[in-house]
Amino acid sequence: MNRLRLAALLIFAGTLSACQLGHDSPVERGRASFQAYKCTKCHTVNGEGGVLGPDLTFVGFRKSSDFLERWLINPQAWKPHVSMPNFYLREAVRKDIVAYLATLQGDFYIREGRPWDAPQFAGDSVKRGGEIYSRVGCITCHGKGGVGGYPNNNVVGGEIPKISTVKDTYSRDELIARIAKGVRHSVKADPAGPDPLLYMPRWEAKLKQEEIEAVAAYLLSLDDHGVEEKAEEW
Repeated sequence: MNRLRLAALLIFAGTLSACQLGHDSPVERGRASFQAYKCTKCHTVNGEGGVLGPDLTFVGFRKSSDFLERWLINPQAWKPHVSMPNFYLREAVRKDIVAYLATLQGDFYIREGRPWDAPQFAGDSVKRGGEIYSRVGCITCHGKGGVGGYPNNNVVGGEIPKISTVKDTYSRDELIARIAKGVRHSVKADPAGPDPLLYMPRWEAKLKQEEIEAVAAYLLSLDDHGVEEKAEEW
């Protein structure tokens, strides 16, 4: 089944509005619409779902509602050639889904069990750090292997820079501190223009110190040699 046909089927399924299902809050309606559009066919949420798209368990922590709104209006307008189809959501449905996604703050993994604590990651900080990098969503901005290239508005070059060579610019302690504290305000290409919608959150609010150290170990292990200069097509 091609993507256009799949999108059409999902749009049809999504016409069963959350209001018809008896939900009366934006979050409840958004959750119902998210399920009606079969979003978990591609996305994992709270440990369940597909893997064609990024894990969304932390999406409300790492992405602002303004960005999610812009993204859902038309994913291809933000990132050409992205795999996610445009569902042409009605404004009310889109806003409800954003309200639901904003509640996904990673609490399920923190409360029920972190996937990166699985036995296969024990004793290997680099492998464990790579799993954290993917699961919490760092990969959605920095790309697989840190290749960067993900669009951002009003930043120099128009893209999030690669971090596959971060070992050449940061010491281990500097990198740990940067991950922990985040980067809320990127330098604007146009000082008079809007704030960039993508930013690095303060990961110390969600991750333990040793988890941040594992992510740093993973990033410091990256080798730019032979890595394709392209972000994930998500």
